[in-house]
Amino acid sequence: MQYIDLRSDTVTVPTEEMREAMYKAEVGDDVYGEEPTVRKLEEMAAEMLGKEAAMLVTSGTQGNQVSIMTHTHPGEEIIVEENCHIITYEVGGVGYLAGVQTKALKSNKGVLNPADVEKAIRPKDIHYPVTSLICLENTHNRAGGTVTPIEIMKEIYEIAQKHNIPVHLDGARIFNAATYLKVDVREIAKYADSVMFCLSKGLCAPIGSVVVGTKDFIEKARKYRKMLGGGMRQAGFIAAAGIVALEKMTKRLQEDHDNARFLAEGLKNIPGINLDLETVQTNIVMTDISGTGMTGKELSLRLKEHGILINGGNDFAVRFVTHYYISKKEIEKTLDAIEKIVRQF
Repeated sequence: MQYIDLRSDTVTVPTEEMREAMYKAEVGDDVYGEEPTVRKLEEMAAEMLGKEAAMLVTSGTQGNQVSIMTHTHPGEEIIVEENCHIITYEVGGVGYLAGVQTKALKSNKGVLNPADVEKAIRPKDIHYPVTSLICLENTHNRAGGTVTPIEIMKEIYEIAQKHNIPVHLDGARIFNAATYLKVDVREIAKYADSVMFCLSKGLCAPIGSVVVGTKDFIEKARKYRKMLGGGMRQAGFIAAAGIVALEKMTKRLQEDHDNARFLAEGLKNIPGINLDLETVQTNIVMTDISGTGMTGKELSLRLKEHGILINGGNDFAVRFVTHYYISKKEIEKTLDAIEKIVRQF
C-alpha cells in the first residue's frame, strides 16, 4: 500500500535528480581531503549561509554535538531552551560527550526572551560553572515549527558578543525559517557563530547535515567529528544529493507551508481537535485531540487503516508534518478520514 506519510519530513526519499547525481558522483577519500563532491557541497553551504567554511556530518544530532564539543570545555554550562532538540532528542549527549551541563530556559512558543538569556549568564564566581555557549533552535521542532524572528536572533547575538560567548544555531530546518521570514538564509545565519542544518528533512536528501562556521572552528570540529566516527570516505555519493537539495529543494518549501496551513485550518474545524493556528508557521502542525476521546495512538491506528501514517502515543498530542511527497489532494483525503473516524468513535 502507498501510504500518505505525515509522521515527519524525515521520511522523504531522494528525488530522481538526486539519484542520478549520486550515481554519477565523482568521489575520493574525504578523510584524506580528496573528496571533490564533498568539497563542492561544503563550499556551496558556506557560501549560502555566509560563513567561511563548512563540514558534512552524518546527522543533525552529530552536527550539534560536534559543535558543542568544539565551542566548550568539560565542566562548563550552556544555555538552551527547555524543549529544544539538543536536550530532548540527543540522548544526553551534551553531558556524556562535551561534559557540560545545561541551563534550560522557558520560551514563548519556542522563542527565547533575550532578557532571560542575559539573566541566565553566570557571573564570575568560584561556585559557578562558566557559561560558554548559547544554543538556539530555528525553526523550533517541539513548539510546532515556530520561527524565531530576526530581531530576536540579533538581540541574543549582541548579548552573547557583549559577554564573549559564542552562539550555536540548531538550524535543522533553517531554510523553512528563511522561507517563512521571506529572507535570504544568511540573514538568520549571521546571528550565530556556528550553524547546523539538515539535508535529509524537507530538502529530501537521504543522508546528512552540514555545520558551518569560521575556518578555525571547522578545522577543530573535524577532529571531534572523526572522534565520533564521522570521518567518512567516499562520501561524495551523499554530498551529490545534498548539492541538489541546496540548489533545488530549498526554493520550494513554501508549498509545504501552504499545505500545513490548509491541514491546520481543516483540523481546527473537526470537533474535539484543538490547535493554535499562530504556531502553524512552517511545515509542522501540533494538535491536541483530547476532545475526541482518543489518544494519539488510537487515532494513528485508525488512520493507518485508511492508508495514512502519523505518530501518536498514549497522550493526546499529535504532530503532522508536510513535505515534498504530500500534496493538497492527500491533505484533503487525510481530513476526510479524520473527520469520519472522529464521528464514528
